[in-house]
Amino acid sequence: MNDIRTIVAKEWVDVRQNKMVASVVLLVPLLMTAIPVVILYIFRNAPISAGDVQEMSGMLANPLFAGMDAREAMQSVIATNMMLLFLIMPLMVPVTIASYSIVGEKITRSLEPLLATPITTTNLLLGKSVAAVVPGVVTTWFCYLIFVIAARMLVVSDRVFGVFTNGMWIVAMLVLVPLLTILAVSIGIIVSSRVNDPRAAEQLGSLVILPFMALFLGVVSGFIMLNTATFWIASALIALVNVGLVYIGVKLFQRETILTRWK
Repeated sequence: MNDIRTIVAKEWVDVRQNKMVASVVLLVPLLMTAIPVVILYIFRNAPISAGDVQEMSGMLANPLFAGMDAREAMQSVIATNMMLLFLIMPLMVPVTIASYSIVGEKITRSLEPLLATPITTTNLLLGKSVAAVVPGVVTTWFCYLIFVIAARMLVVSDRVFGVFTNGMWIVAMLVLVPLLTILAVSIGIIVSSRVNDPRAAEQLGSLVILPFMALFLGVVSGFIMLNTATFWIASALIALVNVGLVYIGVKLFQRETILTRWK
């Protein structure tokens, strides 16, 4: 545990000193949080026609929005779709940290001394993973809390507010977000241990976001219906993927090869 705590503390110091990584961790999530908040504000008083509601008929088929009037439905549907950004957030933040966790140390020439120590590969990767997972999860939870507070003041009814705090989003925040963070970190560390350039590591690691952009488009088009079951199924699938990625990450991290190849 002492080895892991030392690695975590070192990683967080590196994050604070790297302005680009720190900006992604702090600024990007806040900007993503502002999008659904602005949506709520706009549709609180904006004129809504029957045609606008008709265009969203596919998304309004979700029982979650049953019985709402036009303004309630508009706020609920649009803001719920934008809330999918909270599932992209735990991918963006940790993948940036994880991608730099190994390649960045190679650039600063601090990786070789670290790999030469008696620390095991498992403890080393676990420390780096924890250092990336914790900021990703905490940042997402904090931004969701900001959104909930803002939504309480901007929604047109308690029914709309209930959409943003129902069981579906509780499962998403408490179960799916940590699993997504672990997924992003695992991929980031795998990529980071196989390439020599920090930018290449970040770009390759960011590809993990693409499948979730497809999910976002599916929800917006009404093809995919969000509910608690959807998030539980997604959580189970991602948990299985995470087990495989963690195993692959440990196997691919060849410390002797890294020491010789990166001389």
